[in-house]
Amino acid sequence: MKRNTEKYKQILTAAIKVFAERGFSQSTISQIAQEAGVADGTIYLYFKNKDDILVQFYERMTEHVSERFWTAVENGRTAVEKLNNLVHAHLELFQNEPNGAIVYQGETHLQWRLVQEPTRQMSKMYRDIITKVVEMGQQEGSIRGDLYVGLVKRLINGAVEEVINTWIHTGRDHDLAAMAEPLVELFIRGIGTTQSQQNAATQTLQSQNEINAVI
Repeated sequence: MKRNTEKYKQILTAAIKVFAERGFSQSTISQIAQEAGVADGTIYLYFKNKDDILVQFYERMTEHVSERFWTAVENGRTAVEKLNNLVHAHLELFQNEPNGAIVYQGETHLQWRLVQEPTRQMSKMYRDIITKVVEMGQQEGSIRGDLYVGLVKRLINGAVEEVINTWIHTGRDHDLAAMAEPLVELFIRGIGTTQSQQNAATQTLQSQNEINAVI
């Protein structure tokens, strides 16, 4: 099968680099061929056209991500560990494949007509994993049982996507995968405080105000 050949992978890798640098709409077959070091005609031995290259990238990404994410989750013992493994695998994957990250994050909405099917498959897979983890956490008692799971799925997915987008738009100047643990801690603990924590925070603030008044 042509998809398993080195030439196919070489062309696809080159195409994603060109798409990441120029944008899909502004890229041409000639630019992809030049980046891959092949003749223009060689591209058509493996892909129908430029649209087909993008679609096959999304299809391969979906296959790769599905196996990787499920494996990461299965390696966790508790719901929190599973969620941390999932988020870490997601961030690490995009960190290790920055051109793919740029294309996926940037072209999904712009080229929705072309990539809607593999994108929907990936989104469903991600939501299914999160549902499994959240329900396990509710059974364990580590995640509140009164939460609307559909909202939790959107919260987690949206937050991870935003962290990736920020990493891309700030020039990839920090360790993306290292954001997994603080992100999951935020999911689990939230931004609110318990009553005892509120009381302690209030006392601290009052003490600080008294000190400032003396100074």
